[in-house]
Amino acid sequence: MNQFVENNHIDVYANIKRLMEQARHDVAKKVNNILVKTYWEIGRIIIVDEQRHVNRAEYGKRLIADLSKKLTKEYGKGFSKSNLFYMRSFYLAYPIFQTLSGKLTWSHYLELLSIEDNDKRSFYEKETENANWSVRELKRQINTSLFERLLLSSGDDNKKKLLDLALKGNEITDPIDVIKDPYVFEFLGIPDEKPIMESDLEKALITHIENFLLELGKGFMYVGSQQRITLGNIHYYVDMVFYNKILRSYVLIELKTAKLMPEAVGQLNMYLNYYKAEVNDEMDNEPIGIILCASKDSIQAEYALGNLSNQIFASKYTLYIPDKEQLAEQVERVVKEYKQK
Repeated sequence: MNQFVENNHIDVYANIKRLMEQARHDVAKKVNNILVKTYWEIGRIIIVDEQRHVNRAEYGKRLIADLSKKLTKEYGKGFSKSNLFYMRSFYLAYPIFQTLSGKLTWSHYLELLSIEDNDKRSFYEKETENANWSVRELKRQINTSLFERLLLSSGDDNKKKLLDLALKGNEITDPIDVIKDPYVFEFLGIPDEKPIMESDLEKALITHIENFLLELGKGFMYVGSQQRITLGNIHYYVDMVFYNKILRSYVLIELKTAKLMPEAVGQLNMYLNYYKAEVNDEMDNEPIGIILCASKDSIQAEYALGNLSNQIFASKYTLYIPDKEQLAEQVERVVKEYKQK
């Protein structure tokens, strides 16, 4: 009897706890939406007032300096000159309030405002909303140039990707949509000049599996590492296996700390054939293979990966954030070619 009463109390407590957590979430969301709308309105009021004066730039600086003093004295922190300039920029970037997302916080928008390019900012906004990124994760994706990596991974001939990324974020409909080149593993904290064994890289990725899943992208679930495949009394081991619930496919990843070699492609192709015949259920689509290698020769990769019945992709990985200027130059060239057509 006492056990029944105790269990009943636990159930009641769990129900109340869920109710309180939901209430907190709803209150925080409502407060955030009000805060975002208020800051947008403040930005609008500042812009409208500036437009009434001939020397808008000079007048705007004096206006914001005066407002900062008065509002800080009246309402406390949050109305520094820089914050008021952010509110002004917020309105300029999003002149139609209805286009704002109810899922993003003011802190999210502060990060987004640091991006000048409209297409690029729109992409990160859509991805933050779709993937439910925290502000910290949004910062990481911006710092590791996710937009540029996804655009360039599709190849220079796929200019349509630019508009798709800006309007929808990274929509996953085909296996190629999950591939990035390069993948960035800076969260492992491994110096780039330090040699690393494939087994050590695997262990490090497993230790940081949550960050690795975020780097892989949407829809990935971790299945396991060193997944055994037995053929003719010989044991083989797949480095890492994931399942992508969007594509409904197993994703087999092989780690190579050296250059991409043709034999690695053949080995992974064998693993994919095994999963297709022995592991897949009726509801699963064909498995996908990814070789993460330290470097690759594009011509050699084209010959090694060409005309395979299985879907195998080779991507480089880097232990540090890629050169942003170099990526930006490549993207600028892609965009320029796109606009000329």
